[in-house]
Amino acid sequence: MDRFPGEGNQLLTQTEFVDSYGAIGKAKAEAPALKLFLLAILAGFFIGMGGAVTNTASHAIANASAAKIISGLLFPFGLIMVVLTGSELFTGNCLMTISVLSRRIGLSGMLRNLAIVYLGNFAGSIGLAAACAFSGQMNLSGGLLAVTTIKVAAAKCAFPFGNALVLGILCNILVCTAVMCAISAKSMPGKAVGAFLPICFFVLCGFEHCVANMFYIPAGLFAMQVPRYASLAALSGINVANLNWSSFLLRNLLPVTLGNIIGGCAFAAIIWAAFAKKEQPA
Repeated sequence: MDRFPGEGNQLLTQTEFVDSYGAIGKAKAEAPALKLFLLAILAGFFIGMGGAVTNTASHAIANASAAKIISGLLFPFGLIMVVLTGSELFTGNCLMTISVLSRRIGLSGMLRNLAIVYLGNFAGSIGLAAACAFSGQMNLSGGLLAVTTIKVAAAKCAFPFGNALVLGILCNILVCTAVMCAISAKSMPGKAVGAFLPICFFVLCGFEHCVANMFYIPAGLFAMQVPRYASLAALSGINVANLNWSSFLLRNLLPVTLGNIIGGCAFAAIIWAAFAKKEQPA
């Protein structure tokens, strides 16, 4: 089956998507470094906003399932903004594997894009984290938002390396699915719906996204530098033993990034293998 059921002319077929993404990846590989970096900062900010919104909306909800549902409904709008603004997201750009396998670009072009975009995403996300922590935004509910932010960050830093790796793999399969669905849609509502559902699923399941964690964990680290927030966290009994920059980079960001790369590139390779146009025999 080469066509989504019931889409009429509103969606690209899977084969059309693979063919069109070959060109999209080529443009990404050849884009000027400054343009990529600026668009990556924007994407990091949008994904970070998804984290800021979910923390804010769910911080006072005691029921874990209800908090997850609220987060799952809100976080996807970060990716929707990324898609609709044409900004550059590291995890979604793992789909450039399609362009490499299609021989539209070399591996070096993909790695150049991913490196620049990763740094830009980090700048956008961590900048937002600092702004939230030091602007008083976390004063909500008498500082409970700050406590929740610290708790979330500490929990992420406590993951075993292998767990974080697998959660990263699962996450980026869904993120790349979301990007594929969004690109395949030809209308704004279709793009939004396509991006929404897979991202909602990864949030509900608790999978790990490296760019989101560039907000979540630094937000907790910065909050710990505010004496009032640190005192409230201590009174709440949060274990912050692993909440430090070393654990952030080595115990979370490294394995999650590797997992995201594996999951995203594997998904892209499967889609290419299944739907790329095959040369006809003479």
